[in-house]
Parts: sequence; C-alpha cells; structure tokens
Amino acid sequence: METQNVKLVIYVPLTHADNIRKALGEAGAGKLGNYDFCSFSSRGIGRFRGNEKSNPTIGKRGKIASVEEEKIETIVPRKILKQVIEKAKAVHPYEEMAFDVYAVEDM
Repeated sequence: METQNVKLVIYVPLTHADNIRKALGEAGAGKLGNYDFCSFSSRGIGRFRGNEKSNPTIGKRGKIASVEEEKIETIVPRKILKQVIEKAKAVHPYEEMAFDVYAVEDM
C-alpha cells in the first residue's frame, strides 16, 4: 500500500536555502497538523564535477567543486510531489537539483 506522504530532501547552496524553503511552503509542502512551512535543515559540503556538456553555476567543467550546502527536509503529500519538485527546481540555482524522496509511514 502506498503511503499518503513522502519526505523530500533537497540539497542547496546556503545562499539559496531561504528561496527553496519559501517555494516548498508555497507549493504545499511542510504541512503538519495546524502548522505549515515546516522543515528541518542541516549543513554539509556538497561535491560534484560537471562534464563537458555541463554549465555549472559554481565551479568549472571538469574540476571537482566543493560547496557549503544546506540539506532541507520536509514532508510532502504524495499527490502533489511532482508539482512541489517543479516549484523547487524553478528557484534552485543548480543546473541539476540534487534531491531524494523517501516513503514515510502513515500514523
């Protein structure tokens, strides 16, 4: 049986974290009971290397880049997941937005 909600995790440079949180909340993510715009963040270092076809926002093609990033976690109703991801991609600075989606148990 499919659960009603999923956890969406997005990795973003610190400079754009507020924009992502706003887009997620406005798209309907992060609703818990009588609260909305709920999320949890932690910081870390993201690493990547773009190939010859890439157009990196940060770093250079063929060179490994390290960026201080924020990991933003929020709950999303499965039925609006696609729209929420599209809203986040629209404000995310990277050519390829790194994200994960996890099933969560309904309680």
